[in-house]
Amino acid sequence: MSTHDLYITPPAEPLWQVPATGAARFSWDYDDGRERLLALYQKGKDKQWDGNKRIDWSLEVDPTDPLGTPDEALTLYGTPHWAKMTEKDRGELRKHYTSWQFSQFLHGEQGAMVCAARIVESVPDLDAKFYSATQTMDEARHAEIYGRFLHEKIGMLYPVNDNLQGLLGDTLRDSRWDMPYLGMQVLIEGLALAAFGMIRDTTTKPLPKQILAYVMQDEARHVAFGRMALRDYYKQLSDAELREREEFVIEGCYLMRDRLSGVEVLENFGIGKQEAKDLSEHSEYLQLFRKLLFSRIVPCVKDIGLWGPRLQKAYVDMGVLELGDSNLDLLMSQDEEIAEELDRERFAAEEQARVAEVAEAIGEGRGEAAA
Repeated sequence: MSTHDLYITPPAEPLWQVPATGAARFSWDYDDGRERLLALYQKGKDKQWDGNKRIDWSLEVDPTDPLGTPDEALTLYGTPHWAKMTEKDRGELRKHYTSWQFSQFLHGEQGAMVCAARIVESVPDLDAKFYSATQTMDEARHAEIYGRFLHEKIGMLYPVNDNLQGLLGDTLRDSRWDMPYLGMQVLIEGLALAAFGMIRDTTTKPLPKQILAYVMQDEARHVAFGRMALRDYYKQLSDAELREREEFVIEGCYLMRDRLSGVEVLENFGIGKQEAKDLSEHSEYLQLFRKLLFSRIVPCVKDIGLWGPRLQKAYVDMGVLELGDSNLDLLMSQDEEIAEELDRERFAAEEQARVAEVAEAIGEGRGEAAA
């Protein structure tokens, strides 16, 4: 079945074309590189994995409750609309929200793959090209995994959110080589990590937990890469050049805060756009998500050197300025540890099952010999 047959509403255009801008840069220095970045490149090579093998796709998923998260997280919970819904309707609502969330993850990962490839092309330093090449593979794997989850386990997709598509377009159209870093590694990856983390930490279903934990383990490296490369580069820029990039960050943060709320889902349940926006705006879950969203972005923005008065004022307005002092390294190390612990638990359980199977076979053999 074609993906287009699974879209709840058809995409505005089947093929989205973004005109390429900027120069492709070649470096002829093959013997030099920043030690930290080359170490991250080595880690990127060492940590490659196969989504077909590391993830247990035999796990069943109930499309009417794919995540097992509390219904309180649904925008309609506690409203008159929720009271009127049958249990079947509520199951459909859970399915649609999961489809919307994971569809945006899928579209964002394709955007990340394209941006990583653009970085390989345009970044001037060979060490950054090397690492970006490993990230391009990571993002391809993530898109593959999210696509498989939606096709095989949910059976429904949503088109890319207009505002996510707009931010991707702005990131890709800019001719400055650092903008794919800033738009993707800092803003879009920061948004994704917040969303991934909320579901990873609340889902009671093993398959989505595996997917999100393993993807987040990769993303921890990606954010580290963006921080290293941009911190070094932004030290060289003038105040005017830094202000231009701060404006881009401000606009992107407002866009993500205000317009990535799943209004499309409510519209598919017969709720008008304005009421859907109002309901989403008053959702406690959305308020929490926004706070967590900026817990990844604000400290990264501060760390790379974009911390001018206008940007700080915007973060005061959003109520997130204090997050600039968050320990981003701790968050990333926790993401890695959760994935590794999940592996340890899974492999220990599989080993126990194998031992029990062997013991059972030996016992049966002894029984037959005695007979």
